[in-house]
Amino acid sequence: MPPLNQVTSFQPTPNPNALKCVLANPIEGPIRSYRDASGFAGDPLAEALFGLPGVVGLLISGGWLTLNKSPEADWSVLKPAVQKVLATCSAELPK
Repeated sequence: MPPLNQVTSFQPTPNPNALKCVLANPIEGPIRSYRDASGFAGDPLAEALFGLPGVVGLLISGGWLTLNKSPEADWSVLKPAVQKVLATCSAELPK
């Protein structure tokens, strides 16, 4: 079974604690923004990403998403974890 989605590239942003993840397949649904680990009930992708240690913010927008991490978190640890979440977690919102 092929992965549900994958990151085609990680792109830096002006904020060293934020990283843009360009996706192979667009995520359906509206643009979703979560500034902390609350308010994402019913969004399985947000729940899985916030389950990663160090993730503190998330913006999901079609063909990309932007992650915000705590200053202590390490991108070298988070990047492979994000790829694993995208490969295994549904990004669809319940209807």
